[in-house]
Amino acid sequence: MTDSSLVVVSNRIPISFRRQNGTLVAEASAGGLVSALEPVLQQHGGMWVGNVGTEACPELEQQLDAATKGGNFRYVPVILSEEEQTKYYEGFSNEVLWPLFHDLQSLCHFDPEYWDFYERVNRKFAEVTNASSKQSDTIWIQDYQLLRVAHAIRESRPNARISFFLHIPFPPPDIFAKLPWRREILEGLLGHDFIGVQTPRDERNLTASIRSFIPGAKITGYRDHKTVFTAHSTTRIRAIPISIDFKDFSAAANAEAVVGRVESIRKQAAGMEIAVGVDRLDYTKGIPERMRAFRAFLRKYPQFRRKLTFIQVVVPSREGILKYQDLLSDIERLISAINGEFAEPGWTPIQYMHRAVSREELLALYRSAGIALVTPLKDGMNLVAKEYCAAHVDNLGVLILSEFAGAMPELRTGAITVHPYDELGIAEALRLALEMPHLERRRRMLRMRRQIRQSDILRWRDQNFEQIQQQHEPSMKLAA
Repeated sequence: MTDSSLVVVSNRIPISFRRQNGTLVAEASAGGLVSALEPVLQQHGGMWVGNVGTEACPELEQQLDAATKGGNFRYVPVILSEEEQTKYYEGFSNEVLWPLFHDLQSLCHFDPEYWDFYERVNRKFAEVTNASSKQSDTIWIQDYQLLRVAHAIRESRPNARISFFLHIPFPPPDIFAKLPWRREILEGLLGHDFIGVQTPRDERNLTASIRSFIPGAKITGYRDHKTVFTAHSTTRIRAIPISIDFKDFSAAANAEAVVGRVESIRKQAAGMEIAVGVDRLDYTKGIPERMRAFRAFLRKYPQFRRKLTFIQVVVPSREGILKYQDLLSDIERLISAINGEFAEPGWTPIQYMHRAVSREELLALYRSAGIALVTPLKDGMNLVAKEYCAAHVDNLGVLILSEFAGAMPELRTGAITVHPYDELGIAEALRLALEMPHLERRRRMLRMRRQIRQSDILRWRDQNFEQIQQQHEPSMKLAA
């Protein structure tokens, strides 16, 4: 390890655990964040701190050691009690912060006990991080579950190097004002030397909230580069949109097994155009609104019946939360009603999949679909939009994209942008997509693929580290 190692802190480490025949089994998680940060951890040494569940046992330590055997970094577990997991994560993180930050404050449950557990667990993350790292290390905290960790770290290490990235949106001040603990959250954020957010809109909302609720804060800067000065801190804020590993997605989409599966899916569609929606189960994704828009499309444009089949994948998520159970029921009732109204022998308008799909199957669905509907009510980024484009090596797909997706500013030159609550607008976008000439499809997709290729996950990582390094010199150099 060098004098300045990297300490990544996130709600979960990129390993999941399950019991199989009484034995604890570890499975590595894939994803852009992992592929971007592991090379840095390997090169410079360090650790990844995160929650591993509620079971502490020797088997767990053995599995964590085995996961990084021969490497230059290690996983450091945070063990939570069942009550902590429920009230910090399912409670405050996902029944308060998640809906509030997505402008859905009517869904918030402002339980004071949730806040107490959020504080308690954030402090536990801070204690584990302090005990496992050195004074000279660079600490990089990830996302909304850990907004108060830096504040707790600085109580014993006031000069610690701490940065943060918010993966979800930040709401405007009039919505953020609904949070009873708004000042504590902002003070926690200002405990970081640098804060990265997804879009210029998020940067504007965050700095506007600081002006509103932190008396005496001075903000300087231009466009999406801001610096906040308070009596106790200096914090830089910048919009740096996250992305995917474009080269990896494109190469994987061209694999022989994927190409074969694409041929099979298209054959089953019997020459019809395929549209696809891929979403984690969440009320922010706009799935019921999308289903109603598809129904409006079939009613308004009957000439396209039997010419289009819509595949909707809903990946299970947070099924222990009542709102998510109700959402799933609503989605399934809508799909059943739409298929009941329009289905004909040999044609089912909506093919519904409520399960996780393998990466190979996902890539095949992307490539098979001439149209993708990515219509969240609000999203920090929504990487499905970028994955769809990266997988379309034929350059012929059409992306219908919500104007409230974080990906919209980057992809607006190629996508058909829609308002996610506008059923008739989405229906019209589907008509435009189906009638779009191949040359226009190709021109639009080439623009989007070029943008994603130039601003991939490694560029996101590098831009974040450039900002982190400006605060502390000398600093670590990035892995190639």
